[in-house]
Amino acid sequence: MSTALAAATLTGCALLELARDCEGTDDRVKELAALDVLDSRPDGATIARGFEEVDAGCWADSGDVVVYAGRTYAFPGTRAEVTAHYRTALVREGWIPDPEVLPGDLCFTREGMALWIVFLTAERLAEDGHGSRPDLTTGAGYSVGIDSYVGSGAEASC
Repeated sequence: MSTALAAATLTGCALLELARDCEGTDDRVKELAALDVLDSRPDGATIARGFEEVDAGCWADSGDVVVYAGRTYAFPGTRAEVTAHYRTALVREGWIPDPEVLPGDLCFTREGMALWIVFLTAERLAEDGHGSRPDLTTGAGYSVGIDSYVGSGAEASC
């Protein structure tokens, strides 16, 4: 019983600390969520059902505070088409591709932000609690996500 009480107390403290660390980040979260790049997509891509709103917020861990925003798309085409679209659109907007990212991955940086394009698989969707989604695993379903550190001096990177 005392172990459960101690765990509950520590969890409560951790939750309070998390909320405190993210205090004052609302404007930065809104700023990321409003970036045009989250609405940029190749012809034929649609906002995935159940992901109509931009997913945006803040998380804190070990003193790092990170704001994020992301959007998920269903696309009937290929990964190569998605890649070509974003390589062109992002570079035009001043995003710099990371030369050290693994083949097949897409990550760009700009002004203290990191932007990832993540292709979705049935396994990844299941891990995230989204179940079976043929609309996202047929063709090239993907997510666009942006992260930015707040107040720590750490640079977002790939």
